[in-house]
This record gives sequence, C-alpha cells and structure tokens, in this order.
Amino acid sequence: MTSFDTSPQLNVWRALLALAVVFVMLATTGWTAVRSHPGATPLAASRSAWEHGRIAGHELPDPEGSPALLTRFFASLSAHQRSRLAHRYPLAVGNMNGAPVQLRYEANRIALDQQRKVERARMHDDRLSSVGQQEAGRLMHRFEALTARGRQILAFDPEGSGRIAEVFGDLDTARRVSVVVPGVDTDLLTFQRTYRMYSAPVGMAQSLYAAERAASPRTPTAVIAWADYTSPGGIGVEAATAMRAEEGAVRLDALVRALPGRSSVQLYCHSYGSVLCGVAAHTLPSRVSDITVAGSPGMRAESAAGLHTTARVWAMRDADDWIQDVPYMELGGLGHGADPVSGGFGARVLSAQGAKGHAGYFEPGTESLRNFAEIGVGAYDTVHCAHDTDTCRAGLSGAVAAGRA
Repeated sequence: MTSFDTSPQLNVWRALLALAVVFVMLATTGWTAVRSHPGATPLAASRSAWEHGRIAGHELPDPEGSPALLTRFFASLSAHQRSRLAHRYPLAVGNMNGAPVQLRYEANRIALDQQRKVERARMHDDRLSSVGQQEAGRLMHRFEALTARGRQILAFDPEGSGRIAEVFGDLDTARRVSVVVPGVDTDLLTFQRTYRMYSAPVGMAQSLYAAERAASPRTPTAVIAWADYTSPGGIGVEAATAMRAEEGAVRLDALVRALPGRSSVQLYCHSYGSVLCGVAAHTLPSRVSDITVAGSPGMRAESAAGLHTTARVWAMRDADDWIQDVPYMELGGLGHGADPVSGGFGARVLSAQGAKGHAGYFEPGTESLRNFAEIGVGAYDTVHCAHDTDTCRAGLSGAVAAGRA
C-alpha cells in the first residue's frame, strides 16, 4: 500500500504548489506588466505592400524567403534602389533576414520615426483614457530615443508590446558575435532602463560589449541585444511553459542564419531566455560555438547532451539568485526540466561571484561579466570556474581559444 507522503497524487500537488510559489515570486519581483495588444499590425501591412510592389519593372521576392536569396536580390540593386525600398517599405525591410544590415538600420530609423508620430498623435487623442494617453507618451519618447544618432536597430515590430533588437559594434566586420537573449516581461518599454540599467537588454549588451573590448581589444566583436521575440508576460502559465520559447526559438534560429559573414556566434541566455536557447539548441547552425545560461529555470532538457548541440554549454547562478528555489522539473508541460548548474546536467559551470540577485549578471566588475566576455572573445582558458577545480575548462586549451579569437 502506498503511503500518503509518497503517493503520486501528493507529489503532483506539491509540484503545482511549488509552481504557484514561483508565480508569486515573479509578481513580487517586479516582473509583471500590463501589456497592450492593439489590433493593427503595421509589419504585416508593410509586408503585404512589399508583396504587391515592383522595382525596375520586376516583382519583389518573398519577404520571408531564404536569407541567401534575399541577399542576392539586394546585391543586384543600386544603392539608390535599396534606399527607395527602405523608405517605401520600412518595416518589411527593417525586419528582413538577408537584407544588408546597414539598410535594415536605415529602414528601422524610418519606421521608428513613423511610429513616434503615431504615438504623439495618440497622446492627444480624446478617445483614449488618461492611462492610454500616458502609455502613448512613454512609447513616443522610447521611439524618439531609439532613433538617436548612432543607434543600430536590427529589428523593430510595434505590434502589441513590441519586439526589437539593437546592435553594438560592426556586424559586417565582426569575427565573433554575441547575442543576449533576455527573459520575461521584455518589450519595447523595458528594452532599456535608466534605473538598474544592467537588468535590461540594452544595458546587458552595452556592458558585455565594453567587457569584450577590454578583454581583447584586437578581436573584432559585436553584441546584439535581442528582444525580438514575444516573452511571457510575468505572472501566469506562460512563464512555466515553453510556448513562448518555442516561438522565439524559430526567430533566434532565423537571426543566426542571416548574420553576415562567417563569424562565430555566442549566446547569453538569461532566465526564461535560457528556456528559449534550450529549445532552439538542436536546430541552431554550427556557427553557434557557445550557449551560456545565467539564472536559468531550466533548458527543457535533462542534460547538456540532451540539447543535441555541438556548441559548448556553460551555466552559472549567483548564490543569492532566488531562481534556485524554482522546482527543477517538468510535469505536464509545466516547468523546464533539470537544473543546468547541477553536477548531473553536464554543463561547464562558471563562477558568478559578485552578481547579486537574479538580475545582476551583467553588472560591471562581476566575475559573471568577466566570464561572459572571455567566452565572447574566445579566451576559454582564462574563464573562472564555479568551484576551486578547473573542471569547467576541461578539454579547452589556450591553442583552442586562440584559434577562435
């Protein structure tokens, strides 16, 4: 006879109770947000217009065609023709994998300025509530900031809570490209913060880019703050399931495959972003050399081998990170599997000393950021392991690191 304490039914209830605790923690750590979902889809409208457009008497290619096909198409055009397309179909071109990155920056500046004007008009629209007008004002100022001189916006979609990606450095000449994949409640308004700036994608990417340049000034690098997926909206079932991660994994794979040149790619996946990276791992191309997760609730796998990737898998967690209290399990689609920093998972476990709490991994001066940067420039033999031993560097020599730098 099965005792009550070990019955399967009781274990199920314990798991559900634990997940409920996680949701409460998410709510009380400032991760919840009111998300708007306006009916208009500007990106879809821009793509539809592109599909019916022509240039020099010829039809335009499928905007969601292969990056190689689109790259060849844009290469066949003059600079004037490319610029005309960016001005005529800014959102379509700005989000088109295969379009030249400089053209995408130009197109997204145009699209952001157009949306800035839309939100400025909404600020004074009497049909909106005062809350709606205030949100329009916040968006207007965010779009204005994103069009500032020197900003390189690789992707922009104003639909719903929005999606966006920004580049630091030169993607065309970079030999190593780092991609920061953030977690829940990431949208246009939380993409950049003044307070606790290193907990937002822009601050994370800027901090990593500066650390990489300090670690190896002669290594051409670029960093992408990648918030080009619809993240879970804080409290709710979404954060405990892989639905958003599965959708985002498709977009991440498309990004990596469309990056110019032959640069190697390193992923830095924070919190729910590590779920997305875990789901994407088996489809990512071999140019992804490293997947590093920080503050992970799990990667939807029971081991690093179960990710079915040729990339090195690294993991870290600060001692003060509350994510360690999440139940590392998967039950009926809820939960994200094994703990990536556990011995049995098989990841290379890095030190996160100095990174206080769940959102401090990219803070300057932390060992977590230093380790990120060393991986970013290919200096694998100088990373600091989580334990006194050097097991996280096993099988990695200075020669290997130099070859990838």
